[in-house]
Amino acid sequence: MSTLLHIDSSVSPGSASRAVAGQFAAAWADSHANGTVVHRDLAATPPPHISWDGVTASMTPDEARTAEQTAAWQAREELISELEAADSVLVSVPMYNWSITSTLKAWLDNVIAIGRTVDMTGGPGVLTGKPVTVITARGGAYGPGTPQEGNDHQEPYLRHVFGALGATDISFIHVELTMAAINPAMAELVPLAEQSREAAEKAALARAAA
Repeated sequence: MSTLLHIDSSVSPGSASRAVAGQFAAAWADSHANGTVVHRDLAATPPPHISWDGVTASMTPDEARTAEQTAAWQAREELISELEAADSVLVSVPMYNWSITSTLKAWLDNVIAIGRTVDMTGGPGVLTGKPVTVITARGGAYGPGTPQEGNDHQEPYLRHVFGALGATDISFIHVELTMAAINPAMAELVPLAEQSREAAEKAALARAAA
């Protein structure tokens, strides 16, 4: 039985990233009759920021941990175990101020555990052999030749981090120009925004069924 870990991070219930990721998850469930979708909403239940107790707990034997270290590690263990149990990972993330959400960064800080989820010697990591799909939403356009090219701090960072966690099958699906429908100055870009959304939905459904 396969398990999909579905991570949402947008603060908006009606965000494009959530919507397209939701379509992916539904299509994945349809194509995996005995599969399980585990949904973690980082906006509804924000993970704790990494603490020194949480960091040092990973290097301290269970019996030697302080009460604070034990509590901090339990929070990390819940997230790490969830990631370890997954066969596929789906992450939806909007672009906030040219980067990822703070809740997704906190989640990553908690699940990155050297020697457990990341092998610094080049060995397999927690995501080795597991497909990772990242659905992003951006108010503008960041592709080659656009004025904002080079200001995308979503994909380069996440591609590096998921690679460090062992993933080699990483697919990014971008929904761009999401501000066109609500920013009068971008009105002429609405058709391009609609094309981007349609292309993203098509790519998500194809990826989910693969």
